[in-house]
Amino acid sequence: MSTYSENIRKVTTQRLMEMKQRSEKISVLTAYDYSMASIIDKAGMDLILVGDSASNVMAGNTTTLPVTLDQMIWYAQAVRKAVKRALVCVDLPFGSYQGNSKEALCSAIRMMKETGADAIKVEGGKEIKESIERILSAGIPIMGHLGLTPQSINKFGTYAVRAREETEAQKLLEDAHLLEKLGCFGIVLEKIPAQLGKRVSEELTIPIIGIGAGSYVDGQVLVMHDMLGINKEFSPRFLRRYANLHDVIKDAVEDYIRDVKSGDFPNEKESY
Repeated sequence: MSTYSENIRKVTTQRLMEMKQRSEKISVLTAYDYSMASIIDKAGMDLILVGDSASNVMAGNTTTLPVTLDQMIWYAQAVRKAVKRALVCVDLPFGSYQGNSKEALCSAIRMMKETGADAIKVEGGKEIKESIERILSAGIPIMGHLGLTPQSINKFGTYAVRAREETEAQKLLEDAHLLEKLGCFGIVLEKIPAQLGKRVSEELTIPIIGIGAGSYVDGQVLVMHDMLGINKEFSPRFLRRYANLHDVIKDAVEDYIRDVKSGDFPNEKESY
């Protein structure tokens, strides 16, 4: 049952912190357009992520790397118009914040001013410390992202589980503590061992959101197209499909085509 009418109070970064403190799990889902964002918000979602996964599910790219800042702003504008309750967080895309903290700040300011988003998300730890500090200095809330970071896929060379080895796990822990110390309001952990996700969640006071990081973290995020079964090609272990909209939509379109071809649509009642 939807919690929308029962709990309309706007979700903020402070409210997410309160949810962690009382052990209330945080629900997160991606959205990229007005219509779907409106449905997701009305269902009672806590946080809507305008993810750079738009590069894959909206534009058909094989990685998140090609999506631009202008494109992410466009998606975020559409989502923001639809959302009344959920916190709206937007990914800064590849190339808009790494290596140049001044450019990172400009990217973040554009995103916030032009979209009305509540926060931005960036991938990485120590490597992007200066960019995080500069963005936070402008009063812009940041969610971090560690573990499998899709914007670095060419460095990894694989989408396999990260931080299985002690050295990488220790670096992830250090980066997580650094992100909290710098002032990030939360962190997404992607595709890491569940016990490592548990340790990060227990050691940090900020909310930890998992995607393939086990059940011990403070919340979960999935890509909308994957969760709804619109995209059938992507089937990682961590994904649970809650619908099979691919077939539902395909069947409806086939019915429409058949009715148009046969002359059954429109009928007399559907004509003026």
